[in-house]
Amino acid sequence: MTGYGATDSRWLALIVLCAGMLMVVLDQTIVNVALPAIQADLGFSAAGLAWVVNAYLIAFGGLLLLAGRLGDLVGGRTVYLAGLAVFTGASLVCGLASSPAMLIGARFVQGVGGALSSAVILGMIVTLFPAPGERGRAIAVFSFVASAGASIGLLSGGVLTSMLSWHWVFFVNVPIGVAAWLLAARFVPRSAALGLQAGADVPGAALVTAALMLGVYTIVDARSVPLGAVAVALLGAFVWRQAVVPRPLLRLGLLRSRTVAGANVVQMIAVSGMLGMSFLAVQYLQKSLGYGALATGLAFLPLSLAIGVLSLGFAARLGARFGWRAVLLPALLAIAAGLALLARAPADGRYVVNVLPALLAMGVGAGLALPALMTLAMTGVAPADSGLASGLVNTGQQVGGAFGIAVLAAVADARAGGLTDPASLTSGYHAAFAVASALVLVALVVAAFVLRGPALAPAVAAEPAVAAG
Repeated sequence: MTGYGATDSRWLALIVLCAGMLMVVLDQTIVNVALPAIQADLGFSAAGLAWVVNAYLIAFGGLLLLAGRLGDLVGGRTVYLAGLAVFTGASLVCGLASSPAMLIGARFVQGVGGALSSAVILGMIVTLFPAPGERGRAIAVFSFVASAGASIGLLSGGVLTSMLSWHWVFFVNVPIGVAAWLLAARFVPRSAALGLQAGADVPGAALVTAALMLGVYTIVDARSVPLGAVAVALLGAFVWRQAVVPRPLLRLGLLRSRTVAGANVVQMIAVSGMLGMSFLAVQYLQKSLGYGALATGLAFLPLSLAIGVLSLGFAARLGARFGWRAVLLPALLAIAAGLALLARAPADGRYVVNVLPALLAMGVGAGLALPALMTLAMTGVAPADSGLASGLVNTGQQVGGAFGIAVLAAVADARAGGLTDPASLTSGYHAAFAVASALVLVALVVAAFVLRGPALAPAVAAEPAVAAG
């Protein structure tokens, strides 16, 4: 693997990879603040406006697993550069969109680019930093970007929409994307590629992509039991095929690791509560407390700062000293406590008294929990499967997040009973935040019982590689 020996260049490559990831993560939330302006300018219906978000989520969530495996087969750097190019070009088209159809189509393509570029990043980081201490620090940086970027996106969206126009929430990606592509081509080293013959299972790729896209669509829009059943059937057919074909797309041996499988399940459950909270907390601030776009973005700044301080300053050291499981469990408890505090915030609440303590608790928890989960999900993964494992992590985040937003929004709507006054809306948000807290507590229980054993002691990163299957 060329170029991996120079320590300085490896950390520079990490910065470049995280810059690309930040651009993708920002785009998932920066658009939310601009939706009212987009609707007014392009004439979207209320139902059509949701597809500005859904078109991106379906493409992004549906292709992550396939994109991660492609990174193993043709090289992570190749897939990352291709994804950056697609994402940047689609962002330009989004900014230039003059009709709903043009914007929705460009958002779908943007999701394709986002999946290609982000799915392989964690796998490349694990390969770049094989030593436990360095790997922990590198994953902590990546975790900060992946988690705090959502809050930064809310702030950026408010600033750009208020000071310029909604077009700039997309145009801002273009110079960042071009710079990231040029720097990645210069500083991110090439990695070994297995070749398409090692896993070019085209029917399997079609099955898993269709299953994930249909599953995400069912969650975010249709919420149909028959469609969900079809998605599950397609996923089952994919798993069966991977067990019988000689060159599978997904080596099922990867999922035999209790640590890898358990960390992905815990992450999916916990993220469903955390991302659902982020979506509804914005609604609470704007509809109950009367915040504008910019004030809403600023309100989430302490959350981002807390995530940054904990993930960058403490997570790796605590994980190395006590083990990642010991870090994860109290971190999940802090997140659940923060959500429980939000479930008590009144319709006429004050930010410092009713919102800030909850955000700080969740920021501390997320700043420790996400690096722990990402490290555990990549523990013992063989280099040949690092891209696939990275894709699994990202897929779990996206599916969990989409599920959380859909379920918690439905809970809030049902409790509000169709009423739009602040008191009724806040009652709905209370119910949703309580469910989100319960989801994180479920993740805590699963982590406590599944993630155990000698492999999760402080020397966790020394666990032997999972067999290729």
